[in-house]
Amino acid sequence: MRTGFLIHDVSRLRRTVYDQRLKNLGITRSQWWVLANLSRHDGEGYMQIELARLLDVGKVTLGGLIDRLEGAGFVTRQPDKVDRRSKRVLISPKGKTVITKLEKVSKGVNAEIMDGISEKEDEILIRLLARMKQNLIKMEGVPAATVGRKTREKKAP
Repeated sequence: MRTGFLIHDVSRLRRTVYDQRLKNLGITRSQWWVLANLSRHDGEGYMQIELARLLDVGKVTLGGLIDRLEGAGFVTRQPDKVDRRSKRVLISPKGKTVITKLEKVSKGVNAEIMDGISEKEDEILIRLLARMKQNLIKMEGVPAATVGRKTREKKAP
């Protein structure tokens, strides 16, 4: 099926372009993804295990990302108010500043990607991709953490 190949190619090429554009900011797509999610919960942050589930990455992988982000001053770790043994990861003021820059990069890249595509075509594309996404979720092709903490447990009869 050509559709699957085109979706894969567009995604791969998009990632490559983003990687090239982010080099100047000294940040990776993975680090950006962490910062973007933290910025949505400014002030609260996340426990590292919660963030790993949300991003669908391993704890060790996320730990390395957070270490690098913390080293660059983009995030901080603070003791959890309830469980002092645990740390919450929060976006720092410097992280907020880089998020603003990343949003500008994203807008520019997306405008270039959508060049020559009309608003109506874009609306159709969004509807079709959203439908495909919902179909994949129904097929349980998406980790529960990425669809609003949907549980996979079967209810007892």
